[in-house]
Amino acid sequence: MVRRSLLYCPGDDREMMENAVATDADTVIFDLEDAVAPEAKPEARRTVGSLLDDLDVPGPERCVRINPYDDGGRADVERVVGEGSTPPDSIVLPKVDGAATVAALAEHLEELHATDVEIIPLIETAAGVIAADEIASAPGVDAVAYGDQDFTADIGATVTADKTESLYARQRIVVAAAAAGVDAVDTVFTDIGDRDGLAEQAEFVVSLGFDGKLAIHPDQIPVINDAFTPTDDQLEWAEKVLAGQERASAAGKGVFTVDGRMIDPPLVERARTFVERAEAAGIR
Repeated sequence: MVRRSLLYCPGDDREMMENAVATDADTVIFDLEDAVAPEAKPEARRTVGSLLDDLDVPGPERCVRINPYDDGGRADVERVVGEGSTPPDSIVLPKVDGAATVAALAEHLEELHATDVEIIPLIETAAGVIAADEIASAPGVDAVAYGDQDFTADIGATVTADKTESLYARQRIVVAAAAAGVDAVDTVFTDIGDRDGLAEQAEFVVSLGFDGKLAIHPDQIPVINDAFTPTDDQLEWAEKVLAGQERASAAGKGVFTVDGRMIDPPLVERARTFVERAEAAGIR
């Protein structure tokens, strides 16, 4: 599954959620945590659960961000997974400091016979960054997301324009995700009107190895999708690599060359990623 763009929308606003599903986001996240006032959370659970059951058209991946598992999250899961006829495709689990919380959610999903619901832990603290390896490799995890605002507040960092204070956290999460074979998803960009700033940051995190980026407004989706979509030259290279890999496999060879450059398995995987993103963008 390609997750270039993941769009948050408030779980207590059905119209906004329906509109989000109609965007070009690869994943839509119905948010029961930060976007919903404490007194509105019970009704938001019912709204999200009802919407999931009513959505019968193809569209983006449907995801729910629950509250912290021990602070309302379990009740969220009971409603949107246990009581609904159509559970979400995945669950974003916030404030994850270690693998134990992920394991608790995975066990809960197993009890509800919903082991096909994937888990996306959201790492937002210093403890979570240090434990990124065990979080990414925990059962049920399909991607790991990074939350910058809570992280920088947790460590007392001064937030800068070039985000140097977040570089270590981002790199650690990318490496942990890659080692576990799951996606790495970057944090939101909060200045909705700054499309150039978003494009610059998205291109930067692509260079770090992230697979996608969180969004807070539909206008951010085209910018993010564009950053994670390969260029014509990258797609041409990827198709050459995959064609060469087929020929090499048929000939019993482990490595081969494309345009005079040796190609080994890591580059083949990179080529596959380019092709998958191109297909998600509809350019292949």
